[in-house]
Amino acid sequence: MSKNFAIAIVGAGLVGRRHVVASRTLRDVDLIAAVDPSAQGHAFATENGVPCYDTLDELFANQTPDGIILATPTTLHVEQGIECIRRGCPVLVEKPIAVEASDALSLVREADRLGVPLLVGHHRRHNPIIRAAKDAIETGEIGNVRAVHVNCWFYKPDEYFDAAPWRKKVGAGPISVNLVHDIDLMRHLAGEVVSVQAQSVRSERGFENEDVAAALLTFETGAIGTISVSDSIVAPWSWEMTSRENPVYPPTSESSYMIGGSHGSLSVPDLRLWTHQDGQRDWWTPISATAMKCGASDPLVNQLRHFADVVRNGVAPIVSGWEGLRTLQVIEAIQNSCKSGRAVRISPLNGLGGSKQAAG
Repeated sequence: MSKNFAIAIVGAGLVGRRHVVASRTLRDVDLIAAVDPSAQGHAFATENGVPCYDTLDELFANQTPDGIILATPTTLHVEQGIECIRRGCPVLVEKPIAVEASDALSLVREADRLGVPLLVGHHRRHNPIIRAAKDAIETGEIGNVRAVHVNCWFYKPDEYFDAAPWRKKVGAGPISVNLVHDIDLMRHLAGEVVSVQAQSVRSERGFENEDVAAALLTFETGAIGTISVSDSIVAPWSWEMTSRENPVYPPTSESSYMIGGSHGSLSVPDLRLWTHQDGQRDWWTPISATAMKCGASDPLVNQLRHFADVVRNGVAPIVSGWEGLRTLQVIEAIQNSCKSGRAVRISPLNGLGGSKQAAG
C-alpha cells in the first residue's frame, strides 16, 4: 500500500485553517506539521495533533513533507516559496502568488529550473460549477465568447478593518484583496487579457485605499470584459454570496458572472444557458434558459487532491505558477491604469518587462 501524501501548512490563519480542514477529509493525505511562530499557531497545531515550528528551517530539519501549502501573507510568498523549492519540496502557494509580477517571475523560473512543482491556490477553478462552465464554453454551447461581465459587490463591516488596520492602507483595497479571484476566472473562461483601462474611487470611509473600482479588459480573442468591485456596496452579486462555496457567506439566488457568446449566453454560478428557440439568433424570437447540471464538492478538497496527483503522478497543474503570474499581471495593470488614468498593455510573459501604458 502506498504511503499517504504528507503535507505541512505554513501559516495558521483563516486560510491555512481551511486547508487543514480540507486535509482531514482525504484519507490519503496526512497533515504532518505546521509552521507559524505565533502562540495561536502553536495552539492550533496542538489541537490538530501535529508539531508546530517557528520557521521553515526548523520544519525541514525535523520533517520531510511531500508538499507544502503556503498560506502566509503575500509579502512572504516568494522568499518562502524559493526556500521550499530549493529543498526540492513541491509548493501550493496561496493567491496572489506575489506582491509584484517581477518577483513572482523569479519564483516561477526557479521552480522550472529545478523541476519542482509549483501550484497557485486559485481554488475556484476546482469548483464543479467552473468546470461545467468551462466545458460548455469549450464545446461551443454559446459559440464564440464576445463579452464577459463580472460583478463583485459586498459590504465589509467596520470591524473587519479595525481588527487589522493594514486593511485600510494603500494596496490593501478590494483590487488586490478580492479582484484577483475573479480576474483569474475571467482568464480561465475567456482567455488571456492583453490590455486594461481602469478607474477607482477613494474609500468613502476615509481609508487610504479604494473602495470602488471598475475595469474594461480586452482579451486576445477580441472579446471584451467588464468587471466592477467594491467592498462598500450592500448587494447580493458576488461570487461569495452566489456560489455557496463557503458556508460563512449567506447564499443568494443571484449570479455574479455573465458570459455572452455568438450563439448563447451563460450566467454563473447558477449555470443558466440562454438561447433562442430553434437556434434563430433573433431578438424577436423567444429566448429561454436551460439549467445545466453539475455535481457539488468542496473546491479546496479538490485542489488538495489535485496537488497530490501532480506531485505523485506527474499530472499537469490546473493552476501552475505561470498561471498565477499571468493573473497577477492583470491585477498590476488594473492598479497602474487606476493611477495613471490611461490604458495599460500587458507584456507577454516570454519577455516580461512589466505592464506598459498604451500610447494616446
